[in-house]
Amino acid sequence: MSTTTPAHGTAPHGAVEHLDTPTAVVRRVVVAAPPAEVFALLTDASRHAELDGSGTVQGVVEAPARLAAGSVFRMRMKGYTTTNTVVEFSPGALIAWRHRGRHVWRWQVRAVPGGSEVTETFDYTAKRAHRLVRALGVPRRAGTALELTLTRLQHRFA
Repeated sequence: MSTTTPAHGTAPHGAVEHLDTPTAVVRRVVVAAPPAEVFALLTDASRHAELDGSGTVQGVVEAPARLAAGSVFRMRMKGYTTTNTVVEFSPGALIAWRHRGRHVWRWQVRAVPGGSEVTETFDYTAKRAHRLVRALGVPRRAGTALELTLTRLQHRFA
């Protein structure tokens, strides 16, 4: 299982840092690859299923070759499809998308000695029913999925 590290600073190689807020599940790891390589993988929707730790992302239905600000892409999930829009984008550093459920999945990448610090966030701030989201166990399940996703990312570049 993952190692929890202090809430500030950079997670050591192999550890998953927990940085949750009241309305967001946040996990951070260090990956042994330069930011450009990590970001290239994250902006290729056809590769998202390779990383997904939730087991729900099955593949791409329709997407541009590279995601960018405003990109719309459709993913085949386990039992349904979802349409996502890139709502935050800074080349090489930040990509975030949202679907009609208003959750935002955010990835931040920055250079650190030995590779890249990668932060993945499941942000449900825009949801009105925060207590219901928590009561349904969504943050707990999302935290587990984010940890598995980031571990897969680490192994991809090991």
